Amino acid sequence: MTVTLTFPDGAARDYDSGTTAMEIAKSISKGLAKKVLAAKLDGVLVDASLPIEANAKIELVTAEDPEGLELIRHDAAHVLAEAVQELFPGTQVTIGPVIENGFYYDFFREEPFSEDDFAAIEKKMAFIINRNDKFERLVMDRNEAIKMFTDMGETFKAELIQDLPESETITVYKQGKWFDLCRGPHLPSTGKVGKAFKLMKVAGAYWRGDAKNPQLQRIYGTAWATQEDLDAHLHQLAEAEKRDHRRLGRELDLFHFQEEAQGQAFWHAHGWQLYRLLQEYMRRRQAEYGYQEIKTPMLMDRKFWEASGHWEKYRENMFVAEIAEEDKVLSLKPMNCPCHIQVFNHGQKSYRDLPLRMAEFGSCHRYEPSGALHGLMRVRAFTQDDGHIFCTLEQVTDEVKLFTELLKSVYADLGFNDVKVMFSTRPDMRVGSDEYWDMAEDALEEAAKQSGLEIVLNAGDGAFYGPKLDFVLKDAIGREWQAGTIQLDPNLPERLGASYIGSDDAKHAPLMLHRAVLGSFERFLGILIENYAGRFPLWLAPVQVVIATITGGADEYAEQVAAKMRAAGLRVETDLRNEKINYKIRELSADRKIPVIAVVGMKEAEEGKLALRRLGSRDQTILDLNEAIQALSEESLAPDLRRLKADN
Repeated sequence: MTVTLTFPDGAARDYDSGTTAMEIAKSISKGLAKKVLAAKLDGVLVDASLPIEANAKIELVTAEDPEGLELIRHDAAHVLAEAVQELFPGTQVTIGPVIENGFYYDFFREEPFSEDDFAAIEKKMAFIINRNDKFERLVMDRNEAIKMFTDMGETFKAELIQDLPESETITVYKQGKWFDLCRGPHLPSTGKVGKAFKLMKVAGAYWRGDAKNPQLQRIYGTAWATQEDLDAHLHQLAEAEKRDHRRLGRELDLFHFQEEAQGQAFWHAHGWQLYRLLQEYMRRRQAEYGYQEIKTPMLMDRKFWEASGHWEKYRENMFVAEIAEEDKVLSLKPMNCPCHIQVFNHGQKSYRDLPLRMAEFGSCHRYEPSGALHGLMRVRAFTQDDGHIFCTLEQVTDEVKLFTELLKSVYADLGFNDVKVMFSTRPDMRVGSDEYWDMAEDALEEAAKQSGLEIVLNAGDGAFYGPKLDFVLKDAIGREWQAGTIQLDPNLPERLGASYIGSDDAKHAPLMLHRAVLGSFERFLGILIENYAGRFPLWLAPVQVVIATITGGADEYAEQVAAKMRAAGLRVETDLRNEKINYKIRELSADRKIPVIAVVGMKEAEEGKLALRRLGSRDQTILDLNEAIQALSEESLAPDLRRLKADN
């Protein structure tokens, strides 16, 4: 009996029933067989050793495929578990999943692990990998498996099996003498895991995530297909640590957080200056593209959120205020869209008023669990550069084009030129008819194509009211961040009673495009701080110039220089401390990351000059005072103002 297998190039070949993917690889070439880690049959990942007994589409999976890397990490977790149990007898294993960039395994053990144990564990892991034990899949009777793990003292594994559905096939995978409960699939052998792995940290966890259950110890690791990939990842982690916005926020005196206001930033003078510079820049850019800036209340009656659908979808993430005397329930707005519809509804609108573009730096509040809060990246209080465009179906494409043009220009001005676009379609939990969703998805996809966007499908991740395009930017060290978005909504305007008078003198519900370029100001500033590692371009730097004196005799001249620079619109401070100039320069450069240091001594004071030193350079440029002020003033213009000046 034979089976017909169809390869990705469309070629179909017949094989004896029971042939494995590994045997197929060997029949093609020995080199391919060495690379094959698993296979996909009709899109389902399976062991390379699984007998194939039915016709199927087949793909051979190697370490170059995402699935291959995932298997390496999966099996690295199994190797870790075996290594730990060999080194620390009596330790129980629980679960060990793959996560982004790596894996972890949770262990139950009375004595704590520490990172000091990692060297021994990694050495034992390398030994197991060198042993190159085959992974063997065994199907077990449910009750026998429970008894076996119970007799071994592996109570957590026994509990997992007990909680599986009766219909579930119970499988264990052996690697040498050691085995683990696992669905699979696995690599052909432990040797295929390779040596490009590293244990990263140990942390606490609760069994099944419940604080009422026993506490476990979680060991995190990372694993890659090659040593080069591992080295690149570790370099990125080291860079990310140096760029951590929370650390830079402290060092540069930008902001802080404290327990009494969880998830809400306290902006210091320099941080608020940075915030305002970005906000003022966005205000100018939005005005340039025809947006009317509005301001709406932070507290709204629950009826608006019920009508919009947010109450049902997001109630647990909303901060609610009850006014007993008036028998009212209000909510701090978690988003701005229902408020903008109220502005649209105020006064009759005509088709001649469309498209109508509204923008707001809207303050929003959302409850995030305390454990999920992360500096500026995940907060409870934030401001969005939120905008809503009310338009007709025929206007959608032009509006998406215009928005895309604005977004790309803003990102380029802020130092981001690598942008990916995700097209997210209808989720399971949604409002509106399938007819509306068909129309909205078709219109947004066509608008994306007309805008020259290459989109990546992200099925099922749309907003509950409409499909969306999410813009993912890449930072200086290769990390991706989802920032901007534009979402086509045929539902909320109708649900909240928005209408305009069409050319036919009848009422029609407008479409609404929800859009943001930066998204949350707080989060984007966190991204910006890390992208620049605190070394901001001159136009964004909270302090652009520090005038540092060599001697106390130049203090008066330094103050005069500072006054002239401030009059020219520059953000300036003086450093008149009785310290050596090299010490001042080191501190102002390395610690405060000041873009320009103007060094002045008696000679500069007498000649009316400045010695300018740029961040990251040891060279000095001597300029006349007025020449220096003019050059720095021009250089410190925001990119949009520089373009405006050039055009005029």
